[in-house]
Amino acid sequence: MTALKLTGVCKTFGKVKVLHDIDLTVEEGEFVVFVGPSGCGKSTLLRVIAGLEDATSGSVEIGGQVVTDVPPAKRGIAMVFQSYALYPHLTVKGNMALGLKQAGEDKALIEDRVAEATRMLDLAPYLDRRPAELSGGQRQRVAIGRAVVRQPKLFLFDEPLSNLDAALRMNTRIEIADLHRKLDTTIVYVTHDQIEAMTLADRIVVLRAGRIEQVGSPMELYNDPVNQFVAGFLGAPSMNFVPAGVLGKTAATAGIRPENIRIAADGQMAATITHVEHLGGDTNVLARLDSGEPITVRLFGQHAHEVGDAVRLGFDEAHLYLFDDTGARVR
Repeated sequence: MTALKLTGVCKTFGKVKVLHDIDLTVEEGEFVVFVGPSGCGKSTLLRVIAGLEDATSGSVEIGGQVVTDVPPAKRGIAMVFQSYALYPHLTVKGNMALGLKQAGEDKALIEDRVAEATRMLDLAPYLDRRPAELSGGQRQRVAIGRAVVRQPKLFLFDEPLSNLDAALRMNTRIEIADLHRKLDTTIVYVTHDQIEAMTLADRIVVLRAGRIEQVGSPMELYNDPVNQFVAGFLGAPSMNFVPAGVLGKTAATAGIRPENIRIAADGQMAATITHVEHLGGDTNVLARLDSGEPITVRLFGQHAHEVGDAVRLGFDEAHLYLFDDTGARVR
């Protein structure tokens, strides 16, 4: 069953068009992540789905029902924001129960749903605490719990991990993935962090300037990008791009991922090392080709390369991507 369908969705603020003819279908149970650079329209699109912004044109369907003109509270959605938006005077339990109380739900039902969310999110030790007594990660789990108790048709997450430090982001990311497996529900998730997108999504929607560039599984987009933008956006470190002529190719631009480059005496490119990042499990070697272009090499394990070393860089032709002068991929 289709959980969400967008048809020709456009959004204009004054004379500025921020969403251009968005068509997208999300199936029930999918975890779909919107990614793209700042200002690409991903949060605006999420807000249109939620009903917090009106679509200028086009239609929004949730669970087979057209909801384009339906207010947010009646769309069957629950939203988790970047800011936790918790009520400071209420306990954890009170925050999770409030929406159901306001909807006039039966007390026993409220207790059951809060208890279920508490078990899922491991919140039992904190039920009587107020938000000020919680860490950032705990507050976000409460915000997620508040959404879970509503048992919506569709969960919407708007950059929920942005306020957390690196360790908490990883832990909470795992909790969200686990929650999706437990609930077997549909999630649409917005992030600027491609690592979140790659690790959480069933499918990724890459946006640029209010348009969808490509939709696919994380590995489809990583291995088979349709253009230079998608190729460069996914991957850390990002794909290297050099003029194709440097490698004797007739396209405009050649791309190769850092992990597909080796330092070897028989390499096709001459370069000088400009910086080395020792990461423990990996080593990133930053170099400059003799033709002037910067290039990054990702090596597995620990390597004793030094700044100023002259090296040759090699790659397998099978890992080379070629793009025309519009950025479209030609190979």
